[in-house]
Amino acid sequence: MDSIHYHYLVDGEDFARAGEASSSLKSKLKQLGFPPDVIRRCSIAIYEGEINMVIHADGGDIDVDIYPDKIVMVLKDKGPGIPDIDLAMQAGWSTAKEQILSLGFGAGMGLPNMKKSSDEMNVETEIGVGTTVTMTVNVPN
Repeated sequence: MDSIHYHYLVDGEDFARAGEASSSLKSKLKQLGFPPDVIRRCSIAIYEGEINMVIHADGGDIDVDIYPDKIVMVLKDKGPGIPDIDLAMQAGWSTAKEQILSLGFGAGMGLPNMKKSSDEMNVETEIGVGTTVTMTVNVPN
């Protein structure tokens, strides 16, 4: 099955540009005629991932493959890794520094919102190497 592929580079130093990939994907999905609920869920999932990449991992790469029946988003960084995924999946748990919290980011809802917005989510992480999050949003028939 053929897909449409998009690649986004997330700059880990630039909070002002965080969210550009999610905005771009949202526009593309609208142009392609995907249902509003699918667009909303993909936008939330990828935005939360972008913010996590900026806060915790000095940026990274996002690859999106759009199929007629699903959207697959792969977010990959070379950050510090996640020491305890179960803990990180708990709403409100965060390792964000005070400076990040004062900007209104890092409330500990990133991974929980990513999971809630996707039909499937897989997190692979290695301390000192980085994290890859793969999310799939299914498109209803």
